[in-house]
Amino acid sequence: METRELRYFVAVAEELHFGRAAQRLGIAQPPLSRAIRLLERRLGAVLLERTSRTVALTDAGVVLLREARAALDAVEAAERRTRRAALAATGHAGVVLAAKAGASGELLAKLLDAYAAEPDAVTVDLLLCGPAEQERLLRDGRADVALLHRPFDSTAGFDTEELRTEEQVVILPAGHPLTARTHVRLAEVTELPGLPMPRWPSRDGTYPDGPGPQVRDHAQLLQMVALSRACWIAPESCRAQLRDDVAAVPVLDAPTVTTVIAWPPHSRSRAVAGLVRAATRL
Repeated sequence: METRELRYFVAVAEELHFGRAAQRLGIAQPPLSRAIRLLERRLGAVLLERTSRTVALTDAGVVLLREARAALDAVEAAERRTRRAALAATGHAGVVLAAKAGASGELLAKLLDAYAAEPDAVTVDLLLCGPAEQERLLRDGRADVALLHRPFDSTAGFDTEELRTEEQVVILPAGHPLTARTHVRLAEVTELPGLPMPRWPSRDGTYPDGPGPQVRDHAQLLQMVALSRACWIAPESCRAQLRDDVAAVPVLDAPTVTTVIAWPPHSRSRAVAGLVRAATRL
């Protein structure tokens, strides 16, 4: 299969409409329809059930959509990494580090300072992103290295080094009755009236269902907590960035969070190796 065919199929599978898919791809509808029929013939499988009004994925189509997205992501990642490797050979490229905004702030600052002291250090382009975004940026080649947090981020397929493990705390409005406690348990937090957990956007920009407020970044989240609209469970290191109008209480039975530095296993980047060396010395 060609990447062009996969892109065509993904567009139709996501739009479930040949006209909209053709418009999205910038081509006419007839050649798009022919390309999909040819792909089905070559695979010996019906990928899309078509009627005069609807288009729906078959079971085989669902499988190909998943695999096609992964394949196209891998191709784009290879293109990005190849371009950066070519730039690195001429001395004009930096290294891209992805980290979650509002997390591991002190660790990140120490890492950047330690790497800057390396004799062959290059420019570090820092990408601060929302929850789980740094994993995606690393997988699709937009980042060379990332700080990930287990168990929330998947490290499958990456090389990793553990940097630290910490307990979690619940962030509550200052003055809330639970802030007078030395600790709480998860069940107490999840049952708090009027303080639901926030909802973060999914990859497609939509929000999951639930009672919690929709948030896009940590500044917005802390404002929601301060206004008694939400609570938030986070690694203990976030205490250093808290405002006076919120407070943190340890959650005894929350899972520990392990921060790791992660990079693609095939990376031959000296800058990535330098960042990893600096991180493991902290």
